[in-house]
Formats: sequence, C-alpha cells, structure tokens
Amino acid sequence: MSDTLAPLWVVVPAHQEAARITGTLDALAAQTDTAFTLVVVDNASTDGTAGLAHEFARRAPFPVHVLHEPDKGVGCAVDTGFRYAIAHGATLLARTDADCLPHPGWTAAARTALHRGAGLVCGRIEARRDEHGPLGRAAFRALVALAALFGRLRPAHHRRHGYLAPYRMHAGNNMAVTAGLYEAVGGMPRRPSPTDRTFLNRVRRHTTAIVHARDMVVENSTRRLRAYGLAGTARWYLDKGPGHHGEDPR
Repeated sequence: MSDTLAPLWVVVPAHQEAARITGTLDALAAQTDTAFTLVVVDNASTDGTAGLAHEFARRAPFPVHVLHEPDKGVGCAVDTGFRYAIAHGATLLARTDADCLPHPGWTAAARTALHRGAGLVCGRIEARRDEHGPLGRAAFRALVALAALFGRLRPAHHRRHGYLAPYRMHAGNNMAVTAGLYEAVGGMPRRPSPTDRTFLNRVRRHTTAIVHARDMVVENSTRRLRAYGLAGTARWYLDKGPGHHGEDPR
C-alpha cells in the first residue's frame, strides 16, 4: 500500500477470548490491505488472552500494541483503544471483536469508504461458518434482520428526536470511523450499555455521513444461539443491541 495513505488503526477489545482470538488475529494478518496498526485491548482477562496477543505481535505483518484495560466492559475497552490510537497518530479507525473473523477485504473496504467521505461506516455481519451449518447461519441472518427492523421502528430512534440521519444497522464489531468524528461526538460511551447503539445515536445527531458498506464483512460468533436458543438470542439482541458483550456466554 502507498505510504501516503492516512494512518489506519484497528482496535480489537478482548475479554476471556483465549479460545477464539488467534483466529481473529490470523484473519487480520490475511487482509489484502495490511497497511494498518493493530491495538488489542485486553479487558481484564484471566485466561491467557493477552499472552496470545503478545505472541501474535512477534509474527504479525503490521505493528501490534497490546493494552490492558482493567475496567470491565466493552465500552471501556473500545474507548481506551481508540483514544490510544488517536494519541499515536491514527486518523482512521476500525473495530472488530476477538470472536469475529473479518473477511480478507475488510480493512480495504473500511479505508475506501472513509476516503470517499464517510464519517462512520457500518459493515455487514454474517455468522461464522465454523460454528454452525446452514440452518444456524439462516437463523443468525433472521436475527440480524429483526434487530435492524426493531431499530428502525423504535420510536426513540425516529428523526423527529433531533437525528440528522436515519437509523442504520450498526454492529460494533464491524465498524470504521474517522478520528475527528470519534472525538467530536465524545467517543464510545464507557457506560452504560448498550454502548454501540448509544454511540450510533451520538453520530446521528452530529452528521449525515453514515454509510453501510456491504463489502466490509465480518463473520460473527453464533455461540449465543447455542447458549440461549433462538428466542433467547432474539431477546438478547433486542435488549442489548449488536456488539454488546458484557454478559456473553463462554
């Protein structure tokens, strides 16, 4: 990639993800655009998550910073990672989670959308193919569609409440944002949950430059389907919103 590209930093919050984080890190190493810096934020893990991140840093094709955030909560971890990246020169930011698999073109798609003028980019989420078969993936797609519909219909999200842009499906584990916009809206709320929905609404009150990039794809873990079942997972998504993992099943 050209040295003239704006600095892109990728942030991965991780809490107790020793069983999955290596797959996420390997997927980032396989990106077609590796001209980025990675920040892994170990969020008070006790299972070796941080050690695996340090091990990956020794073989990664890009710089890797491993931070330790003792204050539990995805909002805390993400905000710490984003603000660290900005303080070290990041102008473009992207995030996925430590149980997700970004497709090879993920960082390239994020960079392209931001370079074209987007302030916030919402990517497309799919179910991990290594966790469920076709029926599980279909159920996941249905849950995502239901959550998106609920978000659009929810009265509190209507534009009459001062929003400049319509509601869009926003999964915190597949997003990109400019550093300027992140700081302008006050960043990711560290508390309370659901932090991703709150962040989206902060952005919607500030700008219309929100886009959905279908070529920015991340495969999500479907472990909630196994732990909660279809109905329980639907309740989890509708209550918490995609991207909240304060009480994820382990």
